[in-house]
Amino acid sequence: MKKILVIQTASIGDVILATPVLEKLHQFFPDSSIDLLVKKGNESLFAGHPFLNEVLVWDKRSHSTRHFLRLIGRVRKSRYSVVVNLQRFFKTGLLTVLSGAAETIGFDKNPVSFLFTRKISHKLDGVHEIDRNLSLIEGITGNTRTMPKLYPSAADFSHVGLMKTGLYYTFSPASLWFTKQYPTDKWVEIIRQVPREATVFLLGAGNDHNLCEEIIEKAAHPGLRNLAGKLTFLQSAALMKDARMNFTNDSAPMHLASAVNAPVTAVYCSTIPGFGFGPLSDDSCVVETEQELPCRPCGLHGYRACPEQHFRCAFDIRVGQLTARLKA
Repeated sequence: MKKILVIQTASIGDVILATPVLEKLHQFFPDSSIDLLVKKGNESLFAGHPFLNEVLVWDKRSHSTRHFLRLIGRVRKSRYSVVVNLQRFFKTGLLTVLSGAAETIGFDKNPVSFLFTRKISHKLDGVHEIDRNLSLIEGITGNTRTMPKLYPSAADFSHVGLMKTGLYYTFSPASLWFTKQYPTDKWVEIIRQVPREATVFLLGAGNDHNLCEEIIEKAAHPGLRNLAGKLTFLQSAALMKDARMNFTNDSAPMHLASAVNAPVTAVYCSTIPGFGFGPLSDDSCVVETEQELPCRPCGLHGYRACPEQHFRCAFDIRVGQLTARLKA
């Protein structure tokens, strides 16, 4: 029996886009023991996961180095036969090398990849992140594609079940980065065009509560409900699953929708889907400016302010591009 560790200690979206690797490893090695290493805060995504043996957690914020050294000892003690590192950073590369695994696999951009038993070229342009990740295990599983998948429990679906009465939509209006967030007043305009008999759930983290309250006050839609900070990741995914449409930025909720194959409309402001992080649901749509802007994209990730101070990549997106996806 193989004992396999998969490492992805980046953000929520990155971790969700790592799940095709878990799916495929399980398909090819159904009797293997698969563990996953994530950063503290993301472990709840895998509560009750049907074929993960254990979720290891790295607390990067509290005594990070001490915790990292303990993690090395724990990984070595587990005696993994294969370690698959999806990240390109020194510490996870060091952990991979020191794991003691017979087979260590990672991207060539990792600073210590020269010590891996197998290193794979990391390609950016035109390649989706799930395909980049899956390329790491082609040598042991072949090149068939698997999709992101999360497993909300029966309790998760039950928790949101009473909310699923009639027509409803979800909106996830926030982002960690200003230049990835569609302007508040634009969200308000769209919500005002949602059928009055529909329920509109606003999703997000606890620190998105005030933004959602502002939208509720301005939109004055009778069906608006602020759920920011009130649902777990998996409960949010369970709610998104049966929505008429889920509206998001280029952010984690978009990937939650992909992981349960929920309909999604994703707004791209400063970033572009060509970076490889686009939605993957069967019913998915990317909405972006129809204008050619020489400053777009301004970077792989978002910024706290528009470098050009006009934020046209967001303001030039017509509200009608999104209301066309209401499907009422």
